[in-house]
Amino acid sequence: MLKRLWFKLANTIIGGAILIAVFSILSRLLGLLRDRLLASHFGAGSLLDSYYAAFKLPDLIFNTLVFGALAVAFIPVFTKAWLDDKEKALKISNAVLNYLIAILLSFSIVMCFIAPQIMRLIVPGFNPEELALTVSLTRIIIFSIVFFGLSNVIGGVLNSFKKFFSFSLAPIFYNLGIIMGIILLFPIMGPKGLAWGVVLGSVMHFLVQLPEVIRNGWHYKWYWKLNSETKKIFKLMLPRTLGLAANQISHLVETIIASTLTVGSIAIFNLANNLQSFPISVFGISLAIAVFPIFSEALADNNLSKFVSTFSLHFRRVIFLIIPVSIFMLLLRAQIVRIILGADRFDWNATYHTAQTLGWYVISLFAQSLIPMITRSFYAMEDTKTPVIIGVISIAINITIALILGPIMGVEGLALAFSIASILNMIILLGTLRFRLGDLDDKKIIWSTLKISFNSIIAGTALYLTLRLVADLVNMQTFLGIFLQGTIAGIIGLIVYLAMSLITNCEEITIVKLWLVKFLKPIFSYKNNG
Repeated sequence: MLKRLWFKLANTIIGGAILIAVFSILSRLLGLLRDRLLASHFGAGSLLDSYYAAFKLPDLIFNTLVFGALAVAFIPVFTKAWLDDKEKALKISNAVLNYLIAILLSFSIVMCFIAPQIMRLIVPGFNPEELALTVSLTRIIIFSIVFFGLSNVIGGVLNSFKKFFSFSLAPIFYNLGIIMGIILLFPIMGPKGLAWGVVLGSVMHFLVQLPEVIRNGWHYKWYWKLNSETKKIFKLMLPRTLGLAANQISHLVETIIASTLTVGSIAIFNLANNLQSFPISVFGISLAIAVFPIFSEALADNNLSKFVSTFSLHFRRVIFLIIPVSIFMLLLRAQIVRIILGADRFDWNATYHTAQTLGWYVISLFAQSLIPMITRSFYAMEDTKTPVIIGVISIAINITIALILGPIMGVEGLALAFSIASILNMIILLGTLRFRLGDLDDKKIIWSTLKISFNSIIAGTALYLTLRLVADLVNMQTFLGIFLQGTIAGIIGLIVYLAMSLITNCEEITIVKLWLVKFLKPIFSYKNNG
């Protein structure tokens, strides 16, 4: 019955969520390995500042034009067209792909020429040598957005087919490409090898998805006609594109401020952000991607009760997972940073500031993890404007607070500003959705949140006491000592949290148990029959 289990994983929404979550964990683990290699090889210094700054221009173009905007506009239109007329759907997808690649390639070429002028604005605090290195890295990394454009169209098709395997696998290959750049290309090519590793990763990100999408009936066509569906996709993308542009401007402002602070601030800001994004990707984004088709189907059928029950269930699942993780990460932030990044050239000063920055990020993990699902509720209604307007407001708040706190608190102030804006973003989004659709199973959500928060605080207290106890039993000056302290405390905290969830009859842990039984049953049935 293993085939049946695999079919559920690869072809159902819950299975898709599992696959995306599992591969997201693997990808993020590789990402942590990538960051450890970068930190240990180069430290929180000018080279890493230039490396991370070199992503800003490519990210500005790609994230604005493609990432997020394409998926939410493309999937509903393509899915409907595929069910009605497969040949028409192929033409739609290929027209989008062809125009997108033409636009991204044109932008990449133009930006290569004007990169010095733009980067001078993005990193005003860099000296001439740092600026020259950042420009040279940018000119290489910029071409990765072409392959990411290809990859995102293919990924959108796979999501429409409810095929999640290679889509989930793609980020792993991206990180492998970057790691190859650090280990293999840097010794040969110097800093430019790091940039070529990014391009290699983007190529692998695309190629790994291509066989599966072809097996499921998609193929390339040289097609450029803009029919009504294609125009609708670009029209739906526009509000989301404007919102993403505002978001990228926020990131640019953060980079501008960080470039004027102490050397290594950009590196510390990005490393801390990568650490805090781990649970968001695993618990927030993966679940939001998988549940989006259910939201779309429920609202398309005017089945509000199905939408509300699905929304409530997944909202509470995210809360059940992310609140204890937030408290654990806040208490273990120094151990996390030292274990993952603290090697060779990444000294204690860099560890301290990265841990403090991580701490300010962590206070908004719950909001950051819920935002992807709440925004997709609006996208399912084909409303891409409301999340954009709310997002722009929160971005303006982020920039304003960052400009105030940056000079006062340094890089930590940037993380605090981001967290305040994220929490406000989530609250306004949720309030707007509640106003539009009515009761979202409010009582159950509120009661579960209170219960989960109480259990998490008890578990966090147990974790903190264990940290203090173990610190007296191990050598805290060694990697092994810090690892043992963090691991033992984390395990105790997890055990207490699960026990408290059972004692308080937390519904979400029952859901998890039933969920596991449902998917593990075929394995045990197979063994018994064997």
